[in-house]
Amino acid sequence: MSDADGTWVSLFSGGKDSLWALYRALETGRDVSHLVTVHPTGDSYMYHVPATELAALAAESIGIPLIDVEPDDFEAAAAADSGAQGDDELEPLEAALTDLDADLEGGIAGVTAGAVESEYQTSRIQGMCDRLGCELFAPLWQEDPRELADAMLEADFEIAIIQVAAHGLDESWLGRTLDHEALEELEALNEEYGVHILGEGGEFETLVVDGPHMDRQIGLEYEKEWDGTRGRLRITDARLE
Repeated sequence: MSDADGTWVSLFSGGKDSLWALYRALETGRDVSHLVTVHPTGDSYMYHVPATELAALAAESIGIPLIDVEPDDFEAAAAADSGAQGDDELEPLEAALTDLDADLEGGIAGVTAGAVESEYQTSRIQGMCDRLGCELFAPLWQEDPRELADAMLEADFEIAIIQVAAHGLDESWLGRTLDHEALEELEALNEEYGVHILGEGGEFETLVVDGPHMDRQIGLEYEKEWDGTRGRLRITDARLE
């Protein structure tokens, strides 16, 4: 379906992992023509959920066109088990990429994804790429989490924590910048509670507000919502500065 003349598409949530995958794709000379953001409703086994509406600002700052896959496309997502739900959640994304593949001259050469350790996500995305006849570029896959986090900071990623849901992560983490001090604390929480340093298990979610492939920083205004064990930022204003 695709050939070497095609362009790349990045799965893009606005979070650190998908932006790192895009950054590495660009650094390695892949021609990324489109970003694709999936906006799931409720909890999702496949996708980053919070604040996906801010992905459009990040895409504008990066300067690559964004395609949205909207909640209305998830009619069959409430399946009986997690495996079936993951398959159902993949369908609207695959349909959008199939359409894009047909529209692009040369088709889709490959897809980038920010998965670190989730076999659940990666196997499904790999299967989708196999059906589309394109490559999968997953530069975070099976890499050391601390080394990945350090590499992001060394590349001048500015990462805000926008949601937390794990033992040891209290209200003070909401809105905090993921810096070297925060990583040291996360390593301690990993030893004590098993918190994943990159939040791979949903312990926390992030938004990249600035990076080397972004022309303008994202400015945020927000209120904290905290229920005693978990919380999130309710974004009241977001803009490119």
